[in-house]
Amino acid sequence: MVLGGLVLLFIGGEGLVRGSVSVARRLNISELVIGLTLVGFGTSVPELVTSLRAIDSGAVGIAVGNVIGSNIANVLLVLGVAAVIHPIVTNPRALMRDTGVMILATLLLCFMIWFDLFSRGAGIALTICLIGYIIFSLVADQNRPDEVAHMHAEEGETVEANYGIGIGILIAIVGLAGVVYGAKLLVDGSVSIARDFGISETVIGLTIVAIGTSLPELATSAIAAFRGKSDVALGNIIGSNIFNILGILGVTALVHPFSVRQPVSGDVAAGAMVQGETASLISVGDISALILSVALMVLFAITAGRIGRWEGGILLLGYALYMGLTFKLIPVPALIPHG
Repeated sequence: MVLGGLVLLFIGGEGLVRGSVSVARRLNISELVIGLTLVGFGTSVPELVTSLRAIDSGAVGIAVGNVIGSNIANVLLVLGVAAVIHPIVTNPRALMRDTGVMILATLLLCFMIWFDLFSRGAGIALTICLIGYIIFSLVADQNRPDEVAHMHAEEGETVEANYGIGIGILIAIVGLAGVVYGAKLLVDGSVSIARDFGISETVIGLTIVAIGTSLPELATSAIAAFRGKSDVALGNIIGSNIFNILGILGVTALVHPFSVRQPVSGDVAAGAMVQGETASLISVGDISALILSVALMVLFAITAGRIGRWEGGILLLGYALYMGLTFKLIPVPALIPHG
């Protein structure tokens, strides 16, 4: 079920993006608008549908872990692969605005997790922030075409789709259906794995589900890197991380408010954020990995004006380390005993 869900999510996500982009081009919508909206939103649809399905099934750990894990995977895995394929030449000026928004969104996510602020009101606020960010970006880029506008336009140009309107709509609908059914298989299979092997649903969401829903970003970034447009891969990752936090968690909380805290029972997992009689589904280690991944990306992007292959290798090594720690394959001494 998990493998089938991953395949359907990947193929369906690709079909949804290509079909939508094709229709947009036939309607003479600019590549700038396509890159800012359809590509960014389209590659995040698998995460959105999966999180909605997980919340509807009562698997909050999978829903929230999916978003956090996807953002970690986008930076350490996807960006690492793209940089290893082709060094990424960065333009700090072009990245400043979107990177700033991504950092603020990441800090906001950490704040919301700590205080468990996933009410319907919070979902509305996040969704409004995303819409405001898109509108501001479109107006700013169209009124003053610069490096930022050029980068977003290139994001749209990386998608090869030139079908007729009818064929494009059909491909998009079939792709969306594939994503919806793939998300069902992925969530149901992940819940079964968690129960059968005694692994928490949050860990499954942070790893298997997150990697699976990040496949569209991985495909888009790898293709851009092979074509020598690795800077587009970086812009795509930044945009995807913003969409994941503001859009996916926003819409999910709007549709079905949830809590990331649960009553403390038995032994508390190492790194769990305990407050009173409840503990967060997301550990200190997960939050730390999210913040460190963003910090590494920003550091590598602004220091030498490029992210080289060795830096891509460090990102991949970091992801392997995170996976090892998450599945407890790497022993870590308890320097600070719990309690």
